[in-house]
Amino acid sequence: MKLMTMTALACGFAGAAFAQNDCATGKTLIEGTFTVATGNPAFFPWVLDDAPESGKGFEAAVAYAVAAEMGFDADQVTWVRTSFDQSIQPGAKDFDVNMQQFSITPERAQVVDFSTPYYSSAMAVLTTNAVVDGGAEATVSSLKTLLWGADANTTAVPMLMDLIAPDKQPMMYGDNVDVTAAMQAGQIDAALFDLPTALYLSAVVVNDGVVLGQFPPERSENPDQFGMLLEKDNPLTACVNAALAALSDSGKLAEIEAEWLQATTGVPVIE
Repeated sequence: MKLMTMTALACGFAGAAFAQNDCATGKTLIEGTFTVATGNPAFFPWVLDDAPESGKGFEAAVAYAVAAEMGFDADQVTWVRTSFDQSIQPGAKDFDVNMQQFSITPERAQVVDFSTPYYSSAMAVLTTNAVVDGGAEATVSSLKTLLWGADANTTAVPMLMDLIAPDKQPMMYGDNVDVTAAMQAGQIDAALFDLPTALYLSAVVVNDGVVLGQFPPERSENPDQFGMLLEKDNPLTACVNAALAALSDSGKLAEIEAEWLQATTGVPVIE
């Protein structure tokens, strides 16, 4: 009886001090702390203003939501910075989870753990403000009238024909560098990329670039899926998966995506 009482008291104190749920207890690097890694720097719209502690940005918001599902308060979440390439190497990690738009691949999964997906990448329309000013809209009927370009060596062509079926035959190029160069030269009006790539190209590569709209992920075949990265065979992986499942079932994950990848970026969904 005495032993049971002492055990109960110990559990009670642990619950009061750390508050994580039964699954996560004892499985984090630091007891009572959920350590999350991001890039250095971390970019919009995944993290706003390179400040993940604010909880603003898609991945920052997902991290805090997962932490809450596992019983961690916001002040029990600690952020660290890592490089992308270093994080996917085998070996011990100095974080519990890492979020840097890691695509889940069988090759990577041989040396690290991935959570179940927290995001399936949508296909998005990259164009220029000049094309938008000329009347292009985020509707299939409007997109049909544009002159499209695509990398002939990828699945971009059948995807383009399936999603949009342009009125004019798309221009074919050897790679995506040539596609974006053609857009900058005014040879084509638009091209399809996954949303993260389209956001990057519009902000950094294509002068006057803009992401006109995004298709729902379920409209793409084998879309890239992002997962939280953990150390190989980490017992915490099952707890993270349970938290993500709860967020998906409640609709919270979809709400976070709509807030930070649609409303904040201003990239509407093309129905």
